[in-house]
Amino acid sequence: MIPLSSAVSASYTWSKIPRSRNYECRLNGEVIGTLSQPSMWSSKFVAETQAGKWIFRRGGFLGNGSEILDANSQAPTATFRGAWGYGGTLSFLDGQDFQIECKGWWRPVWTVRRSTGEPVLHLHTREKKAEVVGTAGVEPHRTSLLMMFLLYRVRQAEEDAAATAALMAAS
Repeated sequence: MIPLSSAVSASYTWSKIPRSRNYECRLNGEVIGTLSQPSMWSSKFVAETQAGKWIFRRGGFLGNGSEILDANSQAPTATFRGAWGYGGTLSFLDGQDFQIECKGWWRPVWTVRRSTGEPVLHLHTREKKAEVVGTAGVEPHRTSLLMMFLLYRVRQAEEDAAATAALMAAS
């Protein structure tokens, strides 16, 4: 894997790995990270980049929050408090906070912003593209983790929408 820090001000893509529920993020054809679900029955996901390996799992009231754990030590790294519309606040244990928001028709653009409001990255769901736009004050390993977490949140939103559609069809 290549480091995400080489992606600053560049666009990269992600795609579903055939015959799986897993995803790869790529920059210029090189894999920069993977997001995998260890089991179809599990609600946790494992993200891996050159910077590390993390576990993302649901939590909070009605499962609208999440927790990030270091995959090796199982130590908590950050928590996400969801807000209406799939956005919310991602708070790291070191005190750094990020806002996650989604805008547009059917949530096509997701953005991570620093607590000061400056964007760090944008993820365009329809085009399956993302761009790192402002990493000043954000460590490269943190940027990698933010990208993978944002992709995880998109997956959660898609799964929630599919479950809601199935319930509506059944009633």
